[in-house]
Amino acid sequence: MSAALQLPGFFGAQIKQAEWHERNKKPSTAAAIENIKTKEAEPEDLPISLAFYRKHTESMLRRYLYASMQVGRAPSILSEPIARGWASSRPVRTFEDAVIFVLDIEKCLDQMGQLDRKLISRIVLQEYTQPEAASLLGMSTRSVSYKFPQALDRLTQKLLDTGLLVLPPS
Repeated sequence: MSAALQLPGFFGAQIKQAEWHERNKKPSTAAAIENIKTKEAEPEDLPISLAFYRKHTESMLRRYLYASMQVGRAPSILSEPIARGWASSRPVRTFEDAVIFVLDIEKCLDQMGQLDRKLISRIVLQEYTQPEAASLLGMSTRSVSYKFPQALDRLTQKLLDTGLLVLPPS
C-alpha cells in the first residue's frame, strides 16, 4: 500500500449519457474528409501575435547598439552616455551596411512615443531590470511590466512594416 492519499473517483456530467455519446460519436470518413475540405477553403484571418518576436526585436536592438558603437556614434535613443556595452561575434560585413542598419533602426525608434523609447533604452540597451527601470523612470514596477512588452510589440510592428524584420512564411 502506498503512502499517497487516495481519493475516491468522482465523475459528473451535466448532460445525459445518451446525449454525450451522440456528441462524441466519431464521424464517418467521408464526413471527416468533407469537413477538412471546407476548413481548407475558408481563409483564416487570425491576427498575428507579435509576442513571439519580442526576443528577436531585443536582439536586433542589441545589434543596433553594437553597430552604432562601431560606426562611432552613440545611439540617439539614449539621452546620456552609455556605461554598459555588448559584444557580438556576428561580423558586420561592411561599414556602409552598419551605417544603413543604424539609420534604419533609428528611423523606427524616432516614430515611437517618448515613453516607449525610454523603456526600450533602459531595459534593452542599458540592461536595467524592470524594477530598476521603474524606479529610474518614476513609475511602478507593475506599469513597466505592462507597458514594456507593448512597446516591444509596437517596435516589432514598425520593424515588420519597414522590412527590417521578416516573418517566416506560413
